[in-house]
Amino acid sequence: MPAPRQEQEADREHQHGGAPDQHRYRWVILAVGVVAQAALAALQHGLPALGPVLRSHFDLSLPEVGLVLASANWGIMSTLLIWGMLADRYGERLIIAIGLGGSAVAVLIASRADGLGALVAWLALAGALGSASSAASGRAVMHWFSRSERGFALGIRQMSIPLGSAIAALVLPLTAAAAGLGAAFTVIAGAAALGAVCAAIWLASPRVAREDSGHTDLPSPVRDPALWRLAFCAGLLVCSQVAMNGFMVIFLTEHRGLPVTLAALVLAFINIGGGTMRVLAGRWSDRSGRRVPPIRRQALWLSLALMGSALVVDAPLPLLIAALLIAGVLGLAWNGLAFTAAAEMAGHARAGMAIGLQGTIIRVVSAGAGVVFGLAVEQSGSWSVAFFLLAILPLASFALLTPLTKEEERRLLPSAARAATQSQS
Repeated sequence: MPAPRQEQEADREHQHGGAPDQHRYRWVILAVGVVAQAALAALQHGLPALGPVLRSHFDLSLPEVGLVLASANWGIMSTLLIWGMLADRYGERLIIAIGLGGSAVAVLIASRADGLGALVAWLALAGALGSASSAASGRAVMHWFSRSERGFALGIRQMSIPLGSAIAALVLPLTAAAAGLGAAFTVIAGAAALGAVCAAIWLASPRVAREDSGHTDLPSPVRDPALWRLAFCAGLLVCSQVAMNGFMVIFLTEHRGLPVTLAALVLAFINIGGGTMRVLAGRWSDRSGRRVPPIRRQALWLSLALMGSALVVDAPLPLLIAALLIAGVLGLAWNGLAFTAAAEMAGHARAGMAIGLQGTIIRVVSAGAGVVFGLAVEQSGSWSVAFFLLAILPLASFALLTPLTKEEERRLLPSAARAATQSQS
């Protein structure tokens, strides 16, 4: 049910203090958040595009290539929660500037690595430092946007992940082919440095009172069962994204005989559609002021779409591709809502920690999704079986999220009531 206009206006007034310049400046904050998050995505998801170059340059085996590609992710996973806690304590500007600046230096040093060990170590450090942008940029957007706009804003921020990944996948191989691997690493470092500079110059805290006085009785996010449940459910949903991104091209080329270029195009459309749906899902959730119910609905739709894909693996290609596009887009669409829900349920003062905790748990839960999906195909000899098994995970997420619908309402009602009271005074 759409939130009353009075409540939305009061919420916006409370968040921006009635100051037109602050009201406009929130878009600058969002732009900085997008740049910072895209810079991290270029490192995290851009490296796979350099896989063949890395293999030939360092004379790596396939397992060694996998080790290199995973190194940045390990670094990111290891420090997300720490950076979130530091952002809550010291603010977003300092944390993002230090984190992305340090990440840029680490990538430049990695470009001069003379062996596998040094390369893995420096890329892991680059990820560990760069992850500052993930928790801190989400916290900044959370602070500057009212509840009536926050889903939309954080959806745009989350859209920057597939956007940064797509740009990196296009630019980095071309750069490596034209000027060598070192030049490609310099591009990644340049993106991180740009994010650090933007944060240092333009990030600021809104000159308004916090909205989270109703959250003072809640435990720390690391001891909050509701936030752990939300993060675990989000991790189950990410499993489909990991599996489909990892095996989409292989499935379409090896099982259905599609050329690699066309299979990659299907994957590109999924990422573009998924990024767009993150923004639209955020906007729709703003109309009701709720995040968990839309996540539950999308989890159910995702499960049904994966089951549908399982049924048409040998159907005519147009039908199969349509099913895969729907499942792939739904596998990405919910993401911004989950981070919005975590930040709102934790409150402003602990939003960074909540976002960092969720990001960490998501990565832990989904870490083996690609391996398990591949084993399911190999052991059963059937892609249909693997898709059916994958469909169980969002269905489980749908069920496990049920208790959180009332918990979210309980936590957010106090701030909604305060906004309504202010609008009447």
